[in-house]
Amino acid sequence: MPYKTVLVHVDHSRHAEARMLSAAAVAADCNAHLVGAAMSGVSRYVYQDGASDLLQTVLATHMEELYRRANASLDDFDRIAAGAAVRSFERRLVDDEPGAALALQARYADLVVLSQSDPDDPVARMTPGLPEYVMLASARPVLVLPHSGHFPVIGSEVLVAWDASTAATRALANALPLLKRARRVTVAVFNPDEAHGQQPGADIALYLARHGVNADVMAQRTSIDVGEALLSLAADVDANLIVMGCYGHARLRELLLGGVTATILRSMTAPVLMSH
Repeated sequence: MPYKTVLVHVDHSRHAEARMLSAAAVAADCNAHLVGAAMSGVSRYVYQDGASDLLQTVLATHMEELYRRANASLDDFDRIAAGAAVRSFERRLVDDEPGAALALQARYADLVVLSQSDPDDPVARMTPGLPEYVMLASARPVLVLPHSGHFPVIGSEVLVAWDASTAATRALANALPLLKRARRVTVAVFNPDEAHGQQPGADIALYLARHGVNADVMAQRTSIDVGEALLSLAADVDANLIVMGCYGHARLRELLLGGVTATILRSMTAPVLMSH
């Protein structure tokens, strides 16, 4: 299924413009509607708990500043979207904190574009673990952009991490609109076992071929962390997109991630499309 709606997080962090440019490029390439969502930063539960009078009186000046910043960021979004020749776009200002708002908005989108958590960015530092939370709470694919590096093109050289799991299957299916546009797709199978059959990766390569995607399969044994091996291979094949499953679950608001997922989200060197 092609992407029809792309959602991008809009804020005033130092990575916001690159994130919006990438989201606009993907939306334009897929002929999709682009939604830019900015948040006030105040949880919607505050309003439900009857504190709206407090927000409108004692904290009114503070709320006005939050809205001003959000609208200024949305003005930047409008400028970028208009310049990218996307099919259509809209801005949304949501009264909520980013994690909950994006997880909810994502349910009505085909792809969500976020940035890797950056501990050195004072704005991003206010929402640690945002990509992980949205992935685990929304059941939608999330395209995470590294906070370091420049990626004018995303998805021409794709590396798929395949382990025959449910999460990897969902990620690969969710990435098909991008895989069909890729110049080269490489499927990586690390430390294959009996689940992969006699020819590891052959079944998924055949599945992709039926979708018009020609993929090269690389089965490798590694003794190092699989996440590190995946990043090393991504550099070797010049990948500008990694596709993989996200492993983990949320307990209260503590995110418990699998080892490979945590490694990639911490050390990514290329954009990553993940699905849970």
